[in-house]
Amino acid sequence: MPLLVNLIGWAGAAAMLYGYAMVSASRMAGDGMPYQAINLFGSIALLVNTAYHAAWPSAILNVVWAAIGVAAVARMLTARSKKKAVSAP
Repeated sequence: MPLLVNLIGWAGAAAMLYGYAMVSASRMAGDGMPYQAINLFGSIALLVNTAYHAAWPSAILNVVWAAIGVAAVARMLTARSKKKAVSAP
């Protein structure tokens, strides 16, 4: 189990670093769905890892990070569905 949790944590860290690098290099929009999805995955993966290792300050940070990600994705999905409803004949 510890190996799996550590692999999940490394995958989360890699995802968040990838997203940050892509936005910093202007290769991905910071307000787009791909970036938000990468951040959401990364925060959840790191949350699993930090909670397992009882690193509570980091775990709480990742709870908040994930909540922000969920809110951003929900806002984008709502805007997308409203746009489709307006453009439907």
